[in-house]
Amino acid sequence: MKNKYGIILLFCLFQIHLSKAQTIATPITSHQIDSVTELVLKTFNVPGIAVAVVKDGKLIHAKGYGVANLRTGQKVNEHTQFGVASNSKAFTTAALGMLVDEGKLKWDDKVTDFIPDFKMYNPYVTEDFTIRDLLTHRSGLGLGAGDLMMFPDGSNFTKADIIHNLRYLKQVSSFRSKYDYDNNLYIVAGEVIAKASGMSWEDFVEQKIMKPLGMTETAASIYRLKDKSNTIRPHAPVNGKVETIDIDWSETANAAGGIWSNVTDMSKWITMQMNHGKYGDKLQYQLFSEEVHEEMWSPQTIQPVKTTAPYNTHFATYGLGWGLSDVKGYKQVTHTGGLAGIVTQVMLFPEINLGIIVFTNQQVGAAFSAISSTIKDSYIGVKGYDWVKILHDRVAAGEANAQKIMAEVNKGIEEKIKSNAGQFSIAPYVGIYKDPWFGEIEINIKNGKPWLASKRSPRLNGELFPFKGNTLIVRWTDRSMDADAYVIFSTDMEGKPSGIKMNAISPLTDFSFDFQDLDFKRIK
Repeated sequence: MKNKYGIILLFCLFQIHLSKAQTIATPITSHQIDSVTELVLKTFNVPGIAVAVVKDGKLIHAKGYGVANLRTGQKVNEHTQFGVASNSKAFTTAALGMLVDEGKLKWDDKVTDFIPDFKMYNPYVTEDFTIRDLLTHRSGLGLGAGDLMMFPDGSNFTKADIIHNLRYLKQVSSFRSKYDYDNNLYIVAGEVIAKASGMSWEDFVEQKIMKPLGMTETAASIYRLKDKSNTIRPHAPVNGKVETIDIDWSETANAAGGIWSNVTDMSKWITMQMNHGKYGDKLQYQLFSEEVHEEMWSPQTIQPVKTTAPYNTHFATYGLGWGLSDVKGYKQVTHTGGLAGIVTQVMLFPEINLGIIVFTNQQVGAAFSAISSTIKDSYIGVKGYDWVKILHDRVAAGEANAQKIMAEVNKGIEEKIKSNAGQFSIAPYVGIYKDPWFGEIEINIKNGKPWLASKRSPRLNGELFPFKGNTLIVRWTDRSMDADAYVIFSTDMEGKPSGIKMNAISPLTDFSFDFQDLDFKRIK
């Protein structure tokens, strides 16, 4: 009897193994990837997409779809370059890992050992802040805190300014207790690389990472690309219509999101990652050690798990430059990236040696998710989910909610103007207001209209409208930003406006417009 049950158990285990093998053996075809990507282009109104799939160390699919630029009609192909945005962060952690291997730093070295001017709002946090803390989004700062110093492009904040101004950003949670995504601390990490190596972040990643891997069509920023003839232009909805917009990126933040690449080159990067830092025809070279690789792919900061269906996800964490979770029993290693008019995703399943890359030149993240989820489902045995429809419905619901909020705001403006017999006096609010880290804004009259203008970030300027009480609305001149905001005045004992707080109106506003962190005081 014992032997009989052993045979039955062995048979069951074989069946489970066979089921997995059959799933892996029947992946989505290139033709099917073509079909779903073409559907995504139309469904989400995306001009251009590039997709790559790496399996068992081989690039089995690399293709472009749609156009790189609506104005020119140039087609996307597998060599078309996109801004990979925050997928650059893994390059920053890899560079630090290489310096760990060289003995030039340790993950838990203090940041102040390399950058003495580094200070956080809380002195205890400053004293204990490590290189690891720069990379794991657990600083206590809020989501996107301080991003207005480098986003939108055109501000005059330097890296030194950004590092100095971190001391003025108040924490919203206790140190190392909560995940809140951050960009500015990766800028600091880039400067740690420069201090430890004697090379700029840009030179280090190009010479020490991209060159050895043969990433000849990749650069640390768009301004360092040798050939820009096959680059995309970003696209975004402007007054309800998708249009080509300007490239929006500050060179100060390259270590957080500056890299430009294509799916062909990025396939070399993820192949090396799935080979634990090894590369070359016979994996004869090593970019970073096995120990460093394991550290980057090990949980560092716990993240909330929003849903388990259909992937039975129980845990989600952030490693060093990578998001980590369990998906249908497999380890998923992934990251996304977003710039104005560009969003990207890289997704790895090391246990089945699968890598997926999706780059798009429109800022709706559901587009890359629909493609990557469809591809990964075919490899891990998930069936019955039409991700294009599911995500389209979610996007539509989110947009409908945002439109409802904006309609209510517009109605409030109209009612306020009507109640004031069509008159609105900006006079009580006119003045100069200063925030400790963002600097000055001016409230005044421009071309006969009430106006708000930032002195250090010129693109943040726009007309002011009355709303409720001492709350005004600013509509930015650059309509591609989709970031109109409440301008909330506080008053002194005499009822005179003395300070300003701000908040984005739409729930769809990019988190890098961190208006909620501003605290202006009237200085004139």
